[in-house]
Amino acid sequence: MTAPVSSPATDAAVRLLTGLVERGVTDIVLSPGSRSQALALAATALARSGSVRVHVRIDERVAGFTALGLGRESGAPAALICTSGTATAGYLPAVMEAFHAGVPLILLTADRPPELRGVGANQATIQPGMFRPWARLSVDAPVPGDAEPAVFAALAADAVAAAVGAAGEGLEGVAGPAHLNLPTREPLSGAVPDPLCATRGALPPSAPARPLRIAAGPRTVVVAGADAGPDAARIAREAGWPLIAEVVSGARSGDPHVVPAYRDRLHDAALAGRIQRVVVFGHPTLSREVAALLRRTDLDIVAVRRGGERLNPSGTAVDARGVEVEPGPEDPEWLAAWTAPLVRGAAPAVDSGPVERAVVDRGALVRAVWAAGRPVDRLLFGSSRIVRVADQLLEGRDVRVHANRGLAGIDGTIATGIGIALAAEAGEAPGAGGTTRVLLGDLSLLHDVGSLLLPADEPAPRIQVIVGNDGGGTIFDGLEVAGTAPSADLDRAFYTPQSVALEPLAAAYGWTFVRAGTVAELERALAAEVTGPQLIEVPLAR
Repeated sequence: MTAPVSSPATDAAVRLLTGLVERGVTDIVLSPGSRSQALALAATALARSGSVRVHVRIDERVAGFTALGLGRESGAPAALICTSGTATAGYLPAVMEAFHAGVPLILLTADRPPELRGVGANQATIQPGMFRPWARLSVDAPVPGDAEPAVFAALAADAVAAAVGAAGEGLEGVAGPAHLNLPTREPLSGAVPDPLCATRGALPPSAPARPLRIAAGPRTVVVAGADAGPDAARIAREAGWPLIAEVVSGARSGDPHVVPAYRDRLHDAALAGRIQRVVVFGHPTLSREVAALLRRTDLDIVAVRRGGERLNPSGTAVDARGVEVEPGPEDPEWLAAWTAPLVRGAAPAVDSGPVERAVVDRGALVRAVWAAGRPVDRLLFGSSRIVRVADQLLEGRDVRVHANRGLAGIDGTIATGIGIALAAEAGEAPGAGGTTRVLLGDLSLLHDVGSLLLPADEPAPRIQVIVGNDGGGTIFDGLEVAGTAPSADLDRAFYTPQSVALEPLAAAYGWTFVRAGTVAELERALAAEVTGPQLIEVPLAR
């Protein structure tokens, strides 16, 4: 079938996508569909000219989390393209995570024109405002042909500004999702200019946020949750305060302000009772001890906003966009009380045999993966029992860490890791050869198994997905239900035991596979050169 010479849908798509590239968008993730064909063809034409990178995924949920991973690592919003109907709804989990975690994201959802809405037309549903509770910008665009093409270039500018936090009343400086719903009439596509090029521009600067100035005097602890980043460590160093850094915070380095075994310290009522103020960066989610601390109403709590929702469990926290500490005397005794080595009784010896035959437990698993990380590598923790073990055991290390802890779901963990790997490899120095590792449980893997499908004509990311396989959801061992539910109900409704053969699964998707049953085998697998996607299974005891 010969394409029409021209189409308003194609003219609008070209203006919109070139506008995104000119404002700093480097990646587009698209899923095939009829209503979105003009957008898809404009995207692939821009990719041929080297103006943008395009990643194709057949599953919109996978596509959404791939874009989330790209934005997590790069700080630039990836654009998502899909057709109308349930395809659009497939983005919802990633949109929710992006909102709560403060990750930039742009949604371009094709739609039926107004006259085909609400009349039973095929693949037509209520798309305008579908993501409004979580979107920094939500626009139902005009139909191409009913408005000048320049309108779509302006929409591109608005979407990028909203996604990176350069605009948006009340959330200045906070990134998140922007949604452009794009209705079109037939003809749905036409001839795309060849070659189609766009000059890649810089992202607009994030809106300035006035930091809150606080006094140095009160006895303060800094809490760094997920995505806290280096600001938490900087403030702790500048003020001489102890730093409670979750392993997913990006702030657990070798800094002497980092509190070792922070849960034990918070259990010390005499020490925790002396706290007068807490300054929180990021989203803490990994321990009940920190959660209890942030619910206390006898403390001054300053929460530095990361995502679209304020952190305020106590009902008394001050919402801030940043923090500056006024000059004042430090309190070395206060810092030392938190950071001095804990005196523990000798741990019982475990005779696990020679290292070559030492069976891997969760502690050995997280230590091996942590030790394998270099500054050029990336590590994504899945939401499972394993990340809590890591938070309890791991010391400081210079590793770039990610985790989807905005909502702490298991959705899209592998897809997020692939997006992180793609962004990291695009931005790395020549010859750096960094590896992205994803450490997750078996149910998180199976929940996102579709992400293993990668197009043969796209560069394969250097990624290791390390699966701690204990045959089900043993995270529930530590929750109340383990002590209240009948054994059969606990197994069926919570543990959900599984016995999927992961080696043939990996082979079906073209991933290399390693089973590491001992510590030595795991260390060898992690140390080997990574040239493409690899699945490492680590059997764990229930």
